[in-house]
Amino acid sequence: MPARTPKLRPVEGDAAESDAAGAAAQRGPTATEERMRLTADRILVKVPGDNERKSKAGLLIPATAATPLRRCVWSEVVLAGPETRNARAGDRVLFIPHTGLEVEWKGETYLLLRERDVQAVASDQPDQGTGQYL
Repeated sequence: MPARTPKLRPVEGDAAESDAAGAAAQRGPTATEERMRLTADRILVKVPGDNERKSKAGLLIPATAATPLRRCVWSEVVLAGPETRNARAGDRVLFIPHTGLEVEWKGETYLLLRERDVQAVASDQPDQGTGQYL
């Protein structure tokens, strides 16, 4: 049986405010109100830009001509999910770019990774814990 949602009536004296609120609700969230929260161990990173490489002699090798290498790249973390243990927003992470999913958000393209896809983390923040000794 579907859940019933109650219909709300405006409070007397707030008719102008309720009309404005109703119009805003119909338009949906604006770009300034829109926020993203990641779930579990997800990490959102900027797309690494430089797909072209240079040879030792200085020749430019375009991405279409290069053999597909499983080469790790560094990128900056934009958002981190609540269950990530090592990476925080602002850190740089090393990962294989083919493991992530492309995401377009607010007109920009990002990569969505799991924390297990991250090979290393570089951070300006000092370590807070002492580590685990076995």
